Amino acid sequence: QVQLVESGGGLVQAGGSLRLSCAASGRTLRIYAISWFRQAPGKEREFVSGIMWSGGTTIYSDSAKGRFTISRDNAKDTVYLQMNSLKPEDTGVYYCAARLFRIQTSQTDYGSWGQGSQVTVSS
Repeated sequence: QVQLVESGGGLVQAGGSLRLSCAASGRTLRIYAISWFRQAPGKEREFVSGIMWSGGTTIYSDSAKGRFTISRDNAKDTVYLQMNSLKPEDTGVYYCAARLFRIQTSQTDYGSWGQGSQVTVSS
């Protein structure tokens, strides 16, 4: 089992930037994929971006492409989500999640979750 702790959320104006962090611990991370999901009020949790710890393959949702960048720091066992050009529709609780091997875009494929970090983008 992998333990995940998010940090870095907050309030930002539209057009601004935030960086989320997901610190991972537990099992051998190199066999895991780490992804970010978000959940807006009244909406289902949706996939934002994912990265494979070994090799660094990344996937982005259409809404994240060109604005968000996912990366990992092997020395710190941490995955980051750099979010630029933020929009009010990016508002929500952001969760990082882990699963073995490959990135999947469905939340039901993930067994380990962080506690969530609130991101609020004002217009």
